[in-house]
Parts: sequence; structure tokens; C-alpha cells
Amino acid sequence: MGEMISFPSNGHDATGYLATPAAASGPGVIVIQEWWGINNHIKDVCDRFAAQGFLALAPDLYNGRVVAEPDEAAKAMMALQIPEASKQMSGAVQELVRRSGREGVGVVGFCMGGGLAYVLAADQPEFVKAVVPFYGVIPWPNAEPDYARIQAPIQGHYAEHDDPSSPEVVRQLEERLRSMGKSVEFFIYPGTEHAFFNDDRPEVYHAQSAMQAWDRTTQFLRDALAD
Repeated sequence: MGEMISFPSNGHDATGYLATPAAASGPGVIVIQEWWGINNHIKDVCDRFAAQGFLALAPDLYNGRVVAEPDEAAKAMMALQIPEASKQMSGAVQELVRRSGREGVGVVGFCMGGGLAYVLAADQPEFVKAVVPFYGVIPWPNAEPDYARIQAPIQGHYAEHDDPSSPEVVRQLEERLRSMGKSVEFFIYPGTEHAFFNDDRPEVYHAQSAMQAWDRTTQFLRDALAD
């Protein structure tokens, strides 16, 4: 269903995994990777979106690299240059706008990608029409997004047991966003751990919560991206 493609990004070529629905087009969704890279799980998530009628593109922020060990992943994530990643993500937005023929896209991100979903929504407020962070974290120093610039509604999915994104931290962010006048709804899933949506990681995958989060996400995106 999906394929690796190239697209223009700030005068260069970037790559990403594109999954196309049976109807050949549909609302566009940017899928932002976990700290592992564009692995089989992220490709599968794109394919799932395509099966639901979305045109899904995951920009490859590691430029072909996929890591499997947490230590390697942490190093790869901390080495990520946010300005460069932002340009690649913005290029992906423009590619999806072009391919979908629509004025805006949704953004879904997981773990590292959840944090970057906020970054992209703040960088491209005129094009990002919905933001869905899954247990999003901003681990980079001085990389906090300019939340005030985000115009899109936000639906967040978080785990009950997650040190970087604890329920206290999540509720504080929710209140902060609300105080700025943002449309925001955060869900905290009881009994879950970080990465509960990742069915390639049986040690943390929580099927019931993952399905509930998926149903909420797809409905939210349909509503926000409706013509």
C-alpha cells in the first residue's frame, strides 16, 4: 500500500513513506516517527491511515537510519537538529497539500514525534488543521514550540505511567494551552505505559487503549479535515 518517495524540502530532496488510500486521494495526515526512525511500525501506521481513507506521509527525519536499541535511539534523537527536522516536516506538509488538493493536513506524532507534532503545528499554523500527539515529549533543550502560534485543535493521548509525560505534566500543558484559548482535549489511559500504541512492542502495548485511541484519532481527523 505504501512506498518511499522523495519530495522537495528547503531546496533539497527529503524522503518519506507515503501510503495512499484505495480512492487514490483523501485528507492528508503527516505521521511523525518515534525515536527509532521510519521502522515497520510507523509504515504500518501509515498503511492503517490509508485503509481509513487518509493520504498518510511519514517524513524520514533520520534520513534512512533505523535504530533498534534504546541507547542508540536516545543518541539519535538528541542529535536531531530541530531546524532541519522542521524544514523536512514542512516540506512533507507542502507535498501532502499538493497531492491531496486540500488546503490543510492533520499531524499525528508518537513519542519524539508527539513533541515534534507541536513544533510543526506552530511552524505551519496556516496548513496544520489538527494535531494528535501520542505521549509527546520535548527532550531537546531550548526546543519548546511556540504554542501560541498553534491554531489547530489538539487531541492528545497519554499514558498513566510515563515519567517524561506524567499525568501531572500532561494536565499542566493542557491547562496552559487552554489558557491561550486553544481547543484541546487530552486523554490519559489508565494502566498504560509509554508507547502503549506500539503493537510491535508487546511489553508495553495495550490493545484496548490503543484501539480506543485509534478510534478517537481517526474520528477527530475526519471532523477537522472535512471539506
